[in-house]
Amino acid sequence: MQKIRSGTVAALLLGSIFTPLPAAAAPSRSEAIREAALQDSVAWDFVEGLTTEVGPRPAGTPQEARAREWAVAKLKRLGFANVRAEPYRMSVWLRGKDEAHVTAPFPQRLVLAALGNSASTPDRGIEAELVYFPTLAALEAAPDGSLKGKIAFVSHSMTATQDGSSYGYFGATRRQGPSIASRKGAAAILIRSIGTDHHRQAHSGIQMWADGVKPIPAAALSIPDADQLIRILARGQSVRLHLTLTSRVLKDQPSGNVIAELPGNDPRAGIVIAACHLDSWDQGTGAIDDASGCGIVAAAALHAAKAGPLRRTIRILMAGAEEVGGDGGRAYFAAHAAEPHALVMESDFGADRVWRVDYKLPAGHEGLASRISAALAPLGIAQSLAAAGGGSDIEPLVKAGIPVIDLQQDGTRYFDIHHTADDTLDKVDRGQLQQNVSAWAVALFETANTQESLGIK
Repeated sequence: MQKIRSGTVAALLLGSIFTPLPAAAAPSRSEAIREAALQDSVAWDFVEGLTTEVGPRPAGTPQEARAREWAVAKLKRLGFANVRAEPYRMSVWLRGKDEAHVTAPFPQRLVLAALGNSASTPDRGIEAELVYFPTLAALEAAPDGSLKGKIAFVSHSMTATQDGSSYGYFGATRRQGPSIASRKGAAAILIRSIGTDHHRQAHSGIQMWADGVKPIPAAALSIPDADQLIRILARGQSVRLHLTLTSRVLKDQPSGNVIAELPGNDPRAGIVIAACHLDSWDQGTGAIDDASGCGIVAAAALHAAKAGPLRRTIRILMAGAEEVGGDGGRAYFAAHAAEPHALVMESDFGADRVWRVDYKLPAGHEGLASRISAALAPLGIAQSLAAAGGGSDIEPLVKAGIPVIDLQQDGTRYFDIHHTADDTLDKVDRGQLQQNVSAWAVALFETANTQESLGIK
């Protein structure tokens, strides 16, 4: 073996040390957008401003109208183009007095909230015997007419899930229970709140009367009060309850959507919709449902546009009247269905971190999904095999076949707060809000600029 001189060895070693390494690749535009958006302040300012300067925003009310005015002014200041409110009209249900008292055998007050579209009791209220059903199925099995003159009480066992999937199943107690109870002859119905907290606050929410059903008073008990009522019933004595739920309905009231755009340079490439809803229930200030969603989509669109000219127009849809049945989404579709929509997305599940991305894209768009997923992975977001489904504000567009992406937020604590007086700004985690903005900015940038057709001919 040939000997190598020490000087030669040193030269070789030094050469290996000082040989320039390959230059690190410059960050892609998606990476730069992602990192910049993690420092975002626009979303927080939006949520803080809307909840502070407007507060609760029930659909079809003057408060919702002030929210539209506020949003139009804010979006103009942020630099959006074509900002406007698009009005429509609707019937409006308004809450009055919500009170309940056990009158026998153990007199005490209960905390509850009328459900949307509840019928009104007389001003003096009603008093009747309570009949308990542990599940909605048990109520459905009750003989017709067996509840005549009585108040039905339906419970359930909803638990928290990361994806919020329990809401679909247990929410039927709220959505369908009042109509079923009416068909059985009930004078009124109480349900255990559709929620996962144990605070003494009731969760409101909409329910729609089935065709041909007579509306009856309907309310949700706070979860501790529902538990208390079950314990009272377990004593085996007849329970009587005095219930006062006063409400009224106003016909033909003004509501509307707010639209804003960041124009693209290729009109033939279509429009990307980023949706949320401006209205809220009346008890809290609608911070997580859905001021946060509106802050997220507005801020993310701005970050996506900062990277350079957009190919497609990003259109912000801040829908009205989502909470009472999706009137805003249907009004948008009626006005804009003929326009070339390339893709739709919606943020309406609070402000906690995005953990999963779902797609429903045309065949041949696997590359787009792969690019988005790769850019989202550093944020702790994984691609799932589930098909995206969208939300109520974009539902008509999704049903029409428009491609959709869902950025799924962590819903573990969402139904602790949802539709309650606790839906306030302090429940929004600023760091998690920024993670949402970052994820949305990446997805909007990629979809607005991809060369794939997204189904646009």
